[in-house]
Amino acid sequence: MAFKFTIDRTEYEVDEEKTILEVAQENNIEIPTLCYNKALTPYGSCRLCVVELASDRGSRLVSACTFPISDGLNVLTDSEMVMKSRKMTIELLLSRSPEEEVLIDLAKELGVGEPRFKMKDDNCIFCGLCVRMCESMGIQAINFTGRGMDRELGTPYLEPSDVCMTCGACAFICPTSRFTHEKAERISGNKPIPIPAEFNEGMDSRHVNYIPFPQAVPKIPVIDKERCVYYQTGNCKTCENFCEAGAILYDQEDEILELDIGSIVIATGFDMYDPNLKPEFGYGKIDNVITGMEFERLVSASGPTEGHIEINGKEPKKVVFIQCVGSRERDGNEYCSRVCCMYTAKHGHLVREKLPDAEVTVYFTDVRAFGKGFEEFYNRVMGEGVKYLRRELDDPIEVVENDDTAVVKAEGHPDIEADLVVLATAIVPRADTPEMARIFNISQSADGFFLEAHPKLKPVDTATEGIFLAGCSQSPKDIPDTVAQASGAASRVCDILSKDQIEAESIVSHVNEEICSGCGICVDTCPYGAIELEERVVTANEREALFDTVVQTAVVSSALCKGCGACAGICPSGAIDQHCFEVEQISAMIRSLLIESNTKN
Repeated sequence: MAFKFTIDRTEYEVDEEKTILEVAQENNIEIPTLCYNKALTPYGSCRLCVVELASDRGSRLVSACTFPISDGLNVLTDSEMVMKSRKMTIELLLSRSPEEEVLIDLAKELGVGEPRFKMKDDNCIFCGLCVRMCESMGIQAINFTGRGMDRELGTPYLEPSDVCMTCGACAFICPTSRFTHEKAERISGNKPIPIPAEFNEGMDSRHVNYIPFPQAVPKIPVIDKERCVYYQTGNCKTCENFCEAGAILYDQEDEILELDIGSIVIATGFDMYDPNLKPEFGYGKIDNVITGMEFERLVSASGPTEGHIEINGKEPKKVVFIQCVGSRERDGNEYCSRVCCMYTAKHGHLVREKLPDAEVTVYFTDVRAFGKGFEEFYNRVMGEGVKYLRRELDDPIEVVENDDTAVVKAEGHPDIEADLVVLATAIVPRADTPEMARIFNISQSADGFFLEAHPKLKPVDTATEGIFLAGCSQSPKDIPDTVAQASGAASRVCDILSKDQIEAESIVSHVNEEICSGCGICVDTCPYGAIELEERVVTANEREALFDTVVQTAVVSSALCKGCGACAGICPSGAIDQHCFEVEQISAMIRSLLIESNTKN
């Protein structure tokens, strides 16, 4: 059924029943309100959203958030009667809560000056949003108590509630400062713990519904089931009420898809070295000590401080960078992480750019500016006033706390008192690299990264045909090298997928079924999963027996076999040979060499 009506002398038509406020918001008609929230049932307690219903029989004021649209309705949102009522409401609320910014801003918009009523010092306007939100969570830890002048908001007997989850929903929805996370702590007796934002290295918090990072593909929010109230209690569903697209499906489950593919590129990335393993740097104990990745988020425009370099709310005057934290160690990671020198130079440049008066010092061992334009940038940064101090890897260095600052003590150099210390931590293999290597039947090098087939001739290939490497899963590298290797891996994939047929190895193993005992040792030995045990029927004539017999024998898949010969060497029955490398052929070559040697002698 269609409803035809007018709002401020403009005709509108809707096909479903809605409130006046909903229609007004859809058509950008401003109606102020303090107690309405799309996630909750309208209550009409603030009386700010009143509108005038005009008719031949007279006019009256109604709450726009609760009054439904009907056919022939004539609504006025800015009439003299409406504005007078709103001004009186704001004046009363402002006299009760004179310090609340939301009320001060509304008073300015409506032209309300100093309240004529007795001033109070309260920050609750009794909108009821927090009570209704807590009820929607299935908890109802807070409610109104008392009447008239004795009306209060809080828990029963104003004691800490044992049913409060400390979810912070009341603080989130409150339009004033009545509820903050600190005040919510008094309700439950538990300290609210913000959810750390992983992309910002835990330096700020995120919501339960969040987009993992700005460039996420696909760029859609996800729900943290570990912390979502609905998944923990079965209540809430607030986000479902807000989502106009109806895209939130709480019963959606993770799916495992089985795909037929022709090739795999492993580009699983890396982990950053945990500086807690080196307590001498004070990371995790001294607030002024952070990692290079954390500093990267600090100077980013989309970071926790919107690009402002701040530590504990203050701009640092002295910044110290320490390189090779976790890299080039004799007893640890012996390799160079390759990116630390240049991102430290970039960070030094950014400090000088954003904080021109700051002193920047870099403790380094060797500056490895090997890429195109890298040496020039390094010289430019030194020209901007970044001071480089050289130290040997074995020279002791430590960071100690000194009141609000950190003191860097390095052998051979005077102590430096710094407001901020940034550690250039190493690139290390992901923690799940061994499991990935097992799944894909590929090897790891001594440093823990995936091993390529050949460092020069096949830098993107692995020992398993059709599986390629790209990026820091194979070794530490910077962005240009990663892009180049990824392009090479994509080219190798196209080389395989563009062919109707692929040439297989000619030197592959084969099994002599007559002498194979079916022990299965070769199955466990094969690193490529190319051998399986299969049952076959041996007829009575073949074995000169009275009955047919079912036996197990090994079968080699020539498409998977790489001709390594491991199975042939371990077979206790001698039933496995390799084409072109059979025992008779090798024996013949040996006899030929011996005959030739004897002839010469």
